[in-house]
Amino acid sequence: MLNFAPLLFAAAAQGGLSHYWHKITDKTFTGVYNANSFDMAMMIPYFIVLFMLALYGLHRYVLLYDYFAYRKNVPPAPPPVENWPKVTIQLPIFNERYVIERLVDAVAQFDYPLELLDIQVLDDSTDETREVARSCVERHALQGLPISYIHRTNREGFKAGALENGLRTAQGEFVAIFDADFIPQADFLRRTVPYFLDPAGEGKIGMVQTRWTYLNSDYSLLTRVETILLDGHFVIEHGGRSRRGTFFNFNGTAGVWRRAAIDAAGGWEHDTLTEDTDLSYRAQLKGWKFLYLPQIECASELPVDMNGFKAQQARWAKGLMQTAKKILPKVFSSDVPFFVKSEAFFHLTANISYPLMVLLSTMLLPAMIVRFYQGWFQMLVIDLPLFLASTCSISSFYLAAQKELRPKTWLNTFLYMPFVMATGIGISVRNAQAVIEAIIGKKSDFARTPKFKIEGKSGTFAAKKYKNKAGWMPYFEVALGLYFALTVVYAIINENYATVPFLLLFVWGYLYTGFMSLSQSWFAHLRFGVNAPEMRPASSGAPGF
Repeated sequence: MLNFAPLLFAAAAQGGLSHYWHKITDKTFTGVYNANSFDMAMMIPYFIVLFMLALYGLHRYVLLYDYFAYRKNVPPAPPPVENWPKVTIQLPIFNERYVIERLVDAVAQFDYPLELLDIQVLDDSTDETREVARSCVERHALQGLPISYIHRTNREGFKAGALENGLRTAQGEFVAIFDADFIPQADFLRRTVPYFLDPAGEGKIGMVQTRWTYLNSDYSLLTRVETILLDGHFVIEHGGRSRRGTFFNFNGTAGVWRRAAIDAAGGWEHDTLTEDTDLSYRAQLKGWKFLYLPQIECASELPVDMNGFKAQQARWAKGLMQTAKKILPKVFSSDVPFFVKSEAFFHLTANISYPLMVLLSTMLLPAMIVRFYQGWFQMLVIDLPLFLASTCSISSFYLAAQKELRPKTWLNTFLYMPFVMATGIGISVRNAQAVIEAIIGKKSDFARTPKFKIEGKSGTFAAKKYKNKAGWMPYFEVALGLYFALTVVYAIINENYATVPFLLLFVWGYLYTGFMSLSQSWFAHLRFGVNAPEMRPASSGAPGF
């Protein structure tokens, strides 16, 4: 008996394609439809938002171009050092009982001359971390390590205040900074300090930044997404800016400063949530040069809970916008080249894309309804280029970074890109709120990123302290996810199938971040009775998207 199923399937497919092609090319409304004032009121803001997002998307292509076009502009290996300088190592902590011993033990293994080390544990803790840290310091001090414990009770300025307070007694010509969740390698100083002493730098090297790696990249889908995001920052952003010769920022940890550069720039200030970026720009405006050394790695621990990740991203978003308001007028009035000024603008204002993304989210359904009668030609000519500029640049950006770091396995990143895109959409509401608060000048507390000493795929954080509260935002994210689910239904009913994959990213992104925040918070509270403590900043890296 003949099997007609394949033939019937082909006929059905052909009929479906024919029907869809007829819909695309249908000219029923040609010459009939005329945009009214309501349509224009919807479409003008829609295209303005889409155009602005496209501009920031095109900027990612510029960074990609700079990274590859100036690939030869990397710091040469410094000459051997004859006389090593004294280095102060600052370890700022706040309620980090799970990871502080791991950090101090790692620093104690440094192969730098002990007589040239000055290690400071700058503890602002309010819980049992004080006893853990003090005991750890005393244990290493008895073994001959030049380490001191400095505890503050007023916590003025938070991390920036702790670093500034430590500088009052610091003895080193250079200052290395490590946050509590980092594990520097034993040769860290021997590999970084020589770049400051290279005669080719003419004594103007003010800071060197190393590249972060991650202890728990494979712990979950969230940590894998975070790895892709941060790799994009450290490979393409830092790489492109440093190779082109534009300003880039110290990431708050895993770097070394020349003490004179800190002092010349006016020291640590705490009027923004990203004190490291603020000081970086002030120092570079004073003429100090920064070096990025991606070949030197420093391991760190990624946030494993959704609320901690969102708090971290929101702090970076708000802090960079605060820094933009504070620093950009000084950058524009300086005598640095125009390409440096333009890059500084795009760098510091990049998080404006989050409010724009939320606006775009709310306008998609009305715009889809209005444009139903406009025909597909206009959408292909106008919408498609803007869409490619604003969204495909994200994929290109992160895929290029993975190819540089993992040339043998980078193709696996394609599997994660939908999740990267969806997560970026999902956190847009929280980050949009942070950006708007920065623009209107609303102050807020520092939000710490809790770390739980989770390495590899093992370990749990459910029964541990230091969680960020979910608040009301996850409920709004879930509501947006349901709204976009209805938008998908509308698109399918009207046979607008081309928009469905894009809309599903919004559905998944908002529902994933919302439900993850709520479930982790409820699970911890109901099963273990864990509450969120006072919050404090972690190291600032860069905006994630």
